Amino acid sequence: MKRKPAVAGYFYPSREEALRKMIERMVDPGSQKEKAICVVSPHAGFEYSGPVAGAVFSSVQLPDIFVILGPSHGSMLSRIAIMKEGVWETPLGHTPIESRLAELIMNHSQLISEDQTAHSKEHSLEVQLPFIQYFKKDVSIVPLCISYHASFEELEELGKAVSQGIKDFKKDVMIVVSTDMSHYVSREVAEKKDFLAIDKILAMDPKGLYDIVQSENISMCGFQSTTSALIASKELGAQEATLIKYQTSGDTTGDYFEVVGYAGIRIS
Repeated sequence: MKRKPAVAGYFYPSREEALRKMIERMVDPGSQKEKAICVVSPHAGFEYSGPVAGAVFSSVQLPDIFVILGPSHGSMLSRIAIMKEGVWETPLGHTPIESRLAELIMNHSQLISEDQTAHSKEHSLEVQLPFIQYFKKDVSIVPLCISYHASFEELEELGKAVSQGIKDFKKDVMIVVSTDMSHYVSREVAEKKDFLAIDKILAMDPKGLYDIVQSENISMCGFQSTTSALIASKELGAQEATLIKYQTSGDTTGDYFEVVGYAGIRIS
């Protein structure tokens, strides 16, 4: 199956040359690149969140294979939806799914269902791919979309399934977790609430992140994806998380009364 881009021409340019030039303005080719197990990257329109995504992808050594975790912004029939085979297309090219790694991850959790429909219109995973493709041409991915209804226990099972699948695969794999932070609040409120969540990520505390997002009513759409990614990263030996860049949509629009927050974090 070929998964066509759902938000090209909307979240980012639909023409290769325009997209490549846009990303070029958002990345830092001179940035010192470190080996990482995971990156946290936002998923809004590139003009808003692209500088944060560009900064975090510029800060890491990219392998050839990626597991991308993102939230579902629509309805899902299962808790966790995977695509096991096919190709994802963007204006920068075609990226195949790493079917063997997908199968290995599925072997460790019955929560994961093969569901192409859940991925067909979901933007959270798609918008990560052009940044990866910009830096590396020949890569493969495993896309996983997570229901908003997933419990901490289910997220813990997913995180352990991802880490065990990667261990079984025996190749270098990076986890990419897609999330925006607070939505449609003032910059002051966004920064206050977002850093409550960011501090839990930097402390490598998945349960703390899961709990504080709910207790403080933080509208972080991918907190469940991030929780699973933290669990997987720790299982894979991650020791620290570093905030690479934080900003809000107000830095683009000039409107600081109603913003969306974006964080780029490297976990290694």
